[in-house]
Amino acid sequence: MLPFVRVLLLLCISEVLLVDESNFKKCDQSGFCRRQRKIGPRTSPYVAIPNSIEIRSNSILIDVRNTRNDVVFVVEFNAIEDSTSRLRIREKNPLRPRYEVDGALVGEPKLQNLNIASKGDGGFVAAFEDKRVAVAYKPFRVDFQVGGITLVTFNGQGLLEFEHYREKKEAKVEEVKEENGEEEEEKQADDEEGHKEENEEIKRSLQEELEKETDDNGNEQKKEEEEEEEEEERDLWEESFRSHHDSKVHGPSSIGVDIAFPGSSHVYGIPEHADSLNLKETTNEGDPYRLYNLDVFEYELNKRMALYGSIPFLMSHTARRSVGMFWHNAAETWIDISRSANNNNADSQGDVESQRDGDSGGGVQTSTHWISESGIIDLFVFFGPKPADVLRQYSALTGRSPIPPMFSLGYHQCRWNYNDQDDVESVNQGYENMNCPLDVIWLDIEHTDSKKYFTWDGQRFPDSVKMLNHISSYGRKMVTIVDPHVKREGGYRIHEEAQSRGYYIKNSAGDGDYEGSCWPGSSSWPDFLNPEVRDWYSSKFQLSEYEGSTPALFTWNDMNEPSVFNGPEITMHKDAKHHGGWEHRDVHNIYGMLHLQATAEGLVRRSNGRLRPFVLSRAFFAGSQRYGAIWTGDNLAHFDHLAASVPMLLSVGIAGLPFVGADVGGFFKDPDEELLRRWYQAGAYQPFFRGHAHLDTRRREPWLFSKDTQKVMREAIVARYALLPYLYTLFYVSSQNGSPVMRPLWFEFPEDTETFGIDDEYLIGRDMLVKPVQSAGTEYLSIYLPGSGVWYDQDDYKKYSGGERITLSTSMTKIPVFLRGGGIVAKKLRIRRSSTQMIHDPYTLYVSLDNEGKAAGLLYVDDGQSFDYRDGKYLLRSFEFKDKTFTSTCAVGHQSSSYETSSYIERVIIIGLANAPTSVRLSASPVGEPLNFLYNANAQTLVIKKPGVNVASDFKLTLN
Repeated sequence: MLPFVRVLLLLCISEVLLVDESNFKKCDQSGFCRRQRKIGPRTSPYVAIPNSIEIRSNSILIDVRNTRNDVVFVVEFNAIEDSTSRLRIREKNPLRPRYEVDGALVGEPKLQNLNIASKGDGGFVAAFEDKRVAVAYKPFRVDFQVGGITLVTFNGQGLLEFEHYREKKEAKVEEVKEENGEEEEEKQADDEEGHKEENEEIKRSLQEELEKETDDNGNEQKKEEEEEEEEEERDLWEESFRSHHDSKVHGPSSIGVDIAFPGSSHVYGIPEHADSLNLKETTNEGDPYRLYNLDVFEYELNKRMALYGSIPFLMSHTARRSVGMFWHNAAETWIDISRSANNNNADSQGDVESQRDGDSGGGVQTSTHWISESGIIDLFVFFGPKPADVLRQYSALTGRSPIPPMFSLGYHQCRWNYNDQDDVESVNQGYENMNCPLDVIWLDIEHTDSKKYFTWDGQRFPDSVKMLNHISSYGRKMVTIVDPHVKREGGYRIHEEAQSRGYYIKNSAGDGDYEGSCWPGSSSWPDFLNPEVRDWYSSKFQLSEYEGSTPALFTWNDMNEPSVFNGPEITMHKDAKHHGGWEHRDVHNIYGMLHLQATAEGLVRRSNGRLRPFVLSRAFFAGSQRYGAIWTGDNLAHFDHLAASVPMLLSVGIAGLPFVGADVGGFFKDPDEELLRRWYQAGAYQPFFRGHAHLDTRRREPWLFSKDTQKVMREAIVARYALLPYLYTLFYVSSQNGSPVMRPLWFEFPEDTETFGIDDEYLIGRDMLVKPVQSAGTEYLSIYLPGSGVWYDQDDYKKYSGGERITLSTSMTKIPVFLRGGGIVAKKLRIRRSSTQMIHDPYTLYVSLDNEGKAAGLLYVDDGQSFDYRDGKYLLRSFEFKDKTFTSTCAVGHQSSSYETSSYIERVIIIGLANAPTSVRLSASPVGEPLNFLYNANAQTLVIKKPGVNVASDFKLTLN
């Protein structure tokens, strides 16, 4: 980059280092949000038409009329396999089609029979499994029930509002004033204008006198209401924000409804927000939570403002039941949350029981108000009853994260930017000199030729293939950034192909390419809504197309919200046109996911479908988990951002996207050594582990710090690599049932009410609890250990009882990690330079006994890189300890699978064993071979040395 351009870029970035919230809309600056939000609890004007009921195969349909304007809608109910219900509302006779999200679901849901169980004058009840969907006619309302208990109520407060498409009435629409302060053009005067003004003045005088004699306040209120109505009328057909104009040629199209959870005071999900895990009330002050993918520099904490990703999934949890919902809509969405006494469902069947189903038996209710700019109402309800059941049901619809390649679970070293090939080699050698594991080195935008993606800067990286092959010889990979914006420059092949084939998103008129500004300057954006464009884009990752790449190169999708520097809210204009004629407002939140999909599929095609891809994306939506990992964006090097990363990652995980992480050390600003130590300790126990930094920060490679800090950073990275077998197994389990790898305490301990508000500690899988140090100068931590069982400190095996809060000393070298009694965790303890060097290393098994002297666990093994596991080339080992015997067998249902490995069991450590055995025998043969062991009476720990059995073999260890 030319020096003066680089300086200008840095100056521009420094201007926005502290997020300027005026760049982003508040609800009252968004016409549709303002209109919907001002609707309060009411008797709903929407009524069902009883004689319109239609029963089809696996569907029940009924017409619903808005009594204010006689517009009719069709409501469709479906029952889906595994305790899931679906409700859709569409206009019956729309002027034009409304967008229905395509791409978030893995396919058409598998339906099951839905029958009308009863019908009366006031409504009907549909039934499937043991579930009931109770529909009231007047006003229209739906209760989702189990055993007579209402779990979810739809339109209980009457907030349903569906803005139908309509013809524009020109005479009633005034022009919107521009932000620059220019006045609107006045209406043409007629010959009698002067007389009218005189008459109006007389009327005003008389009216003022009348107001003084009657009710001043009432008339003033009426005047304000009229002004608001005029403002709303303008917002229906066009709208401006700052200097940006939204033509809104189709007029108003928003949807909104209240969805309540009787008996519940805790709701979670709807990422991404820099806020607490348990969602806060929004109706008393401030804005609703917003879902609208945006590029937000240096975001602030404890805010409901939109960030980079959006998943409109929410879970309600009580001590007795969990229930979930998915709002299947890709448009800008706002969600209000309120908590109140459960008095809004007094006529709901089973309401008395629902009030008893709360966290503490009280009659509490959490109400949510969902507001989207366009689309249809498409609601999925997941009946649970446990958190894991809800995630299984939800992920069956939107897909599950495939098993990632093993290297992607290792440590990633990144910054904006490593300068050239020599710099990359110096980073690689630095880790070699430290004897510290590393799997991936990343390159940001400066590696390209003038910000043209799929290219290399020929001066900085004159032989990228040689560089990649050299890094690969250490068992390591590299990642380059490929953003969605394409530089508009003649001679740039990607641009010329996209332009000539009509692959770009179009402007609002539809007669030209949409143009905006991003890193390269003037740019356009491929229309990933078009399958043909996605296919074309995927082809660009072929080695013959991406010159200078090799199979060791993987991809980073950034700026794909999409970020448009000169656009409204630093994103794309809503009236831009996509494939199919849809406006960008309809599809905004899914754009980044479609970019991620095209990238991931390109990497798979590069290997002819043999090797797994790795892609990191900043923007995401429901379904992104099928294609890659995400991270929490441009955080700061502050302890409060370290603390905030935990609830942020937990929120994304429970919304079905398990491969998540935060920039370790903070992206902006320079961390001190204490913060850096603590962040590495935390990051080592989170799904995605990457150090990353802004180009204006000091370098952060471990060897640049004090010896003590180097030691802590290296120990954290080494601990991560030891944990890879356990993490890899968790990702396998997630691929089967959608469970998060990093999960809240209540996910595994749903009846422990103490866990419901905890978001500063978390579980990795079911068997490991982590409490990061999240503030400077911390010497002691208060830690809650959930459940009624036992926990063991990972470092000294000290035993603690569950259901208690303990205080633990935390030296600068310690992060509190606990092993759950009853679990078995597999690790690999030999230090290698990368994960690929560990593939045949031996295992150490940590067996943590519960109060009954039992434990169980799984270990998943495959080649770590290919899709061969889909053809049965893998191992799933089931471990169990009971009656003083440890057994290893093939997991039930997986006997036909197989995978050859030289890895063996090097040692078994049994924690919480009260008495030393006299002998330990390996029963892999009829005789039973005696093994060496060491028992520590103080720690109540038995170390069985070198069983030496191949991990694929069945065997027993018997304690005598």
